[in-house]
Amino acid sequence: MQNIRNIAIIAHVDHGKTTLVDKMIMMGKVFGDHEKPGELIMDNNDLERERGITITSKNVSVQYKDYKINIIDTPGHSDFGGEVERVLNMADGVLLLVDAFEGPMPQTRFVLEKAIQLGLKPIVVINKVDKENCTPEEVHEMVFDLMFNLEATEDQLDFPAVYGSAKQGWMNYDWKDQNDDISPLMDSIIEHIPAPKVEEGTLQMLITSLDYSSFIGRIAIGRIKRGFLTPGMRVNLIKRDGRIESGRIKELFVFEGLSKKKAERVEAGDICAIVGLEGFEIGDTIADIENPEALPTIAIDEPTMSMVFTINDSPFFGQEGKFVTSRHVKERLDKELERNLALRVEPTSSSDSFNVFGRGVLHLSVLIETMRREGYELQIGQPQVILKEIDGVKSEPIEELRIDLPEEYSGKAIETVNLRKGEMLSMNPKGDRMYLEFKIPSRGIIGLRNFLLTATAGEAIMSHRFIGFEPFKGDIPERMNGSLISMEKGKAIPYSLNNLQDRGKFFVDPNEDIYEGQVIGENTRPGDLVINVTKTKKLTNMRSAGADDKTKLAPAIKFSLEEALEYIQADEYVEVTPKSLRLRKTLLTENERKRAKNAALKV
Repeated sequence: MQNIRNIAIIAHVDHGKTTLVDKMIMMGKVFGDHEKPGELIMDNNDLERERGITITSKNVSVQYKDYKINIIDTPGHSDFGGEVERVLNMADGVLLLVDAFEGPMPQTRFVLEKAIQLGLKPIVVINKVDKENCTPEEVHEMVFDLMFNLEATEDQLDFPAVYGSAKQGWMNYDWKDQNDDISPLMDSIIEHIPAPKVEEGTLQMLITSLDYSSFIGRIAIGRIKRGFLTPGMRVNLIKRDGRIESGRIKELFVFEGLSKKKAERVEAGDICAIVGLEGFEIGDTIADIENPEALPTIAIDEPTMSMVFTINDSPFFGQEGKFVTSRHVKERLDKELERNLALRVEPTSSSDSFNVFGRGVLHLSVLIETMRREGYELQIGQPQVILKEIDGVKSEPIEELRIDLPEEYSGKAIETVNLRKGEMLSMNPKGDRMYLEFKIPSRGIIGLRNFLLTATAGEAIMSHRFIGFEPFKGDIPERMNGSLISMEKGKAIPYSLNNLQDRGKFFVDPNEDIYEGQVIGENTRPGDLVINVTKTKKLTNMRSAGADDKTKLAPAIKFSLEEALEYIQADEYVEVTPKSLRLRKTLLTENERKRAKNAALKV
């Protein structure tokens, strides 16, 4: 058992985790010489490749010298923190990746804090030393200070450091000395990461991940803490609430390269996948049939944001999706709850709607995007932060926000964050850029990224992490401009769009199908405006000078899913179908909206 090493790779988003895993896979010769696996091998689903981020953690194992190294690639986004928290239970040590130019970022702190609390030994990898103006020695000091602040033990503070560039495929103990491979890093893993501790006693294994195969069903993944497993063995499953159910293991797999290989016996310390057990969930313990003992279950931080998921009841429902009923949506959300620990679903007063709680807009938008690609149609309400009563005081979630932007735009950014009840903590110039650090309510972050990207011509880089709950900071100004709402169902006629261009910016293309109550643009003024863009030009035999001039239409604004969710107001929905994203009013006809407004005024 001394020849196994279990490590998790943790870092802030975009610091190079998945690229480094690629190089480790190459070093372990997982692929034959004739195979061309490409880049970012571990980001294997379409959403991850499109967004360039890791969303779900994944296991891979490589052979190096006489050692088997089990590697867990983790997400870097704070919205997927629940994923990181649970998979760290499988590791004995972590590779902490830090950008040699940016240094430790908010998410670096979050994932490192979790690793230190679990007592894991870190190896610090200072990546991207080929960047201009990078300061690897200063970053090393910053990592040490961060660990000290997080109350790391003396053993954890005595961490080895490796420098290099994952993209260029080299690592060494001195950043000025470039070599030709990453063997110094692999040697450090074998030397400094402890072998799994094997305790005496009966079988114990905590289920920390789930997988699913259409051939063999649900698969439980975890690391054996004590004892061993064999196919056909009878075991007890201890649920999170203490209930005990018995079952039998049908098949057993270990990770070899990127695939799973059948095993006849797996000893304590190794990570394995189990087929055949029924009704298990993440956080359950697989224990001995005669003497079952539970392991501490996985504690996950609370969600901070909620959205209403409801069925699509617009005039265009059922045209593109296969799954459109509330039963379909409920079954899909229940299925997601099994593997997505940071998610919660609660029923509402309506049988067609569900309150879905998550870590942030990105966390929930990834779920929505996955559902629409699977053929679901649904509507999503405005994101709401979760407010709590703590010691009789109304409290809301607060986040640490970092903005990296060109110096000339820093005044605009500070003014905007202050308006959103943000409080500035520090301001550091670095070259021609400025690093700003704030404390801001989670409400204030909704829609902020969009605004900053527009204000800085796409130059701003924003990252944030949840700190905790603090007393409510007061009202935050909402979107100033109202919506342009379609008066009738039909096609958006170019002639009408052209005549109404001075009213605002449009979200629909010429000749696009629209319906009554759909939000088709943004008004130039506060307040909503109902307009008719389905009117065609009256054809007569009278001619007038200049009547047939070419119409010049500004291109329609197209939102991504997150932008649409951050843009809508409280009385609007985002309609999500496999091919379309539309914004609409909750109440489609103007009479209904007036009636609801009058009823609200009477109250």
